[in-house]
Amino acid sequence: MNYLADVAALARKDLRLELRARDTLPAMLLFVLSTLVVFHFALPTGADEVAAQGLLWVALVFTALLGLARAWAPEREGGALDGLVLAPSDRSAIWLGKSAAVFVFLALIELVALPAFALFFSPLQAEAVLGVLLANIGICAVGTLLAAMAAASRTRELILPLLFLPLAIPLVVGGVGSSVSTDPARYLMFLGLYDAVFAILCWASFEYVVSE
Repeated sequence: MNYLADVAALARKDLRLELRARDTLPAMLLFVLSTLVVFHFALPTGADEVAAQGLLWVALVFTALLGLARAWAPEREGGALDGLVLAPSDRSAIWLGKSAAVFVFLALIELVALPAFALFFSPLQAEAVLGVLLANIGICAVGTLLAAMAAASRTRELILPLLFLPLAIPLVVGGVGSSVSTDPARYLMFLGLYDAVFAILCWASFEYVVSE
């Protein structure tokens, strides 16, 4: 129970900081809406559904990358990460709390982005929305760990995309497949397996990442 309390406290800390500063969410929202508007006018009339779904996932992945780039900014700028590491709690709770906060950010953005996509292109089926939620888990799990690794580097703005985007390709494949395939369950299972494997790996390895 102490572990879950630590996770909840860390997640609340990030959410409160964002409510006060309002640095990340407005930027993410403006980016994803601007991207969808550009795609709406750039995509040829009558383009197929697969192309439209692919563009949606491009917008979501790069919006998530924008949020991940700022995920560790408060700790980095305030020098608070060392204090969190030295706190009498499991270090993996830091990763889990941060991942939970990033998940909330993505979910809030998608509450606006998905209806906007339905307005500009076509409505999303329930399987597609479930695919987005499952992909969010993988994005938050992997992206939070990689953002912590990149935060210690002077070239973090370059390193994070180079590390994150290759690992996001399976999420895009699963997300698009869950939207356009005649057998979406197979892609949803693939996303669930990705989430389970990478969540365990990130949870187990975070302590070594922040120790180095």
